[in-house]
Amino acid sequence: MKTVLNKRLFFRGGILVFTVFTLQSCIVSKDYERPDLKDETENLYRTDNLPTDSLSMADVSWKEVFTDPYLVQYIEEGLENNIDIRIALQQIIAGEAYMKQGNAGYLPTLNGGATVTHQELSKNSQFGSFFNGSLEQYEMVANLSWEADIWGKIRSNKRAFQASYLKSVAAHQAVKTKLIESIATTYYRLLALDAQLKITKQTVETRENSVATIQALKDAGQETQVAVDQNIAQYNNARAIQIDIEREIFRAENTLSILLAKQPQNYERGVLETQEITTDMKLGVPYLLLRNRPDVMAAEYNFIQSFELTNVALTNFYPSLTLSASGGFQSLEFQNWFNANSLFANLVGGLTQPIFNQRKVRTQHEVSKAQQEQALLNFKRTLLEAGKEVSEALYTYDAETEKFIYRRNEVEALRRAEANSEELLNNGYATYLDLLTVRQNELAAELNSIDTKLEQLLSVVNLYKALGGGWK
Repeated sequence: MKTVLNKRLFFRGGILVFTVFTLQSCIVSKDYERPDLKDETENLYRTDNLPTDSLSMADVSWKEVFTDPYLVQYIEEGLENNIDIRIALQQIIAGEAYMKQGNAGYLPTLNGGATVTHQELSKNSQFGSFFNGSLEQYEMVANLSWEADIWGKIRSNKRAFQASYLKSVAAHQAVKTKLIESIATTYYRLLALDAQLKITKQTVETRENSVATIQALKDAGQETQVAVDQNIAQYNNARAIQIDIEREIFRAENTLSILLAKQPQNYERGVLETQEITTDMKLGVPYLLLRNRPDVMAAEYNFIQSFELTNVALTNFYPSLTLSASGGFQSLEFQNWFNANSLFANLVGGLTQPIFNQRKVRTQHEVSKAQQEQALLNFKRTLLEAGKEVSEALYTYDAETEKFIYRRNEVEALRRAEANSEELLNNGYATYLDLLTVRQNELAAELNSIDTKLEQLLSVVNLYKALGGGWK
């Protein structure tokens, strides 16, 4: 009789297992396919020369783009010590932990426990008289539960965790790219301020000498007090400009300290005149942004995560099949606790179909679809914003390069005008006011020329970052 019972149990268990693996093929969740982005990527860079290169500037290492030894050193220090980088790294670690949890979704859950129960029973009750008024039970049990992935729920959940992890990796890469841009921008700004400070100090010294000279001429009766006052005013103007520049240098050094996670301090650096970025500014086809721009990649991974979570919400409409088993030792006497006769086991197969759940399942699915659409729109917007940044950086570089020529021509013309004004003044054909006006304009032109050179450098930095360079 016992043999027949065991055969029946084995047969039923076999049918249950066969049914589970047969239903595994009934997956209702969909596989992810990248949406059509032709409209978003067509003429994304707003340029007459349509890029056809399969490579872009973003594929070049930042060490090849930035060759100044001081700048290279600061970027290396920033990538190692910057606080934002370290925070993003911790987010990757957290995302990896969640991904491992998702990968374990196919595995069963197993719990174990041991209990000792003592009961004092009424001696006048049926069980109390039978057990002499007390009852003890010793139990050690293990419970196992496993949900069959019939509709692809666990698979989609696993993929959602993977997308979340990859999103955190892309976010870390985005922080890297932004950090490199910020360090380079701050460094070049310091070089420009140094150049402006040098010119301003020379101007201050020149104007201080001019004040002494014009005062001597006035004392000799050859100049008026008006000329003296105008020289004094120009001297004070130059000194005020010098103070402003020194303040900006102080602030820029503090900004660089934050980027490098250091205490505020002075930094060694090169000079603006020797700075040149010679890397070919290849744009590559706009579609390359999908694999080069970390923020675009993060936006797509966010969309993938939302897509897979919509799959999970869809599977909740279908029944779930769960296998549960428990077994262990159970005895009323301690000495027999681990006896072979104390063994017990249960196997339960359950099929659960949601019928009425206060519309929670349908609401979850509708919300998931709405969030998926939001993620898609955010993905497209991020791609469009990336194209805007590339377009503006490229246009700015061309504009600043052309403008720099005119700025230098302006400076050279004013230098000639100053020399001619001095000669005319000495020969009595010009007034001192003419010379002062030329000198004032020359200082402004020199400072503007440096600003234009800076903007030219920064436009290349911005283009490199806009194309997704720096993290590879």
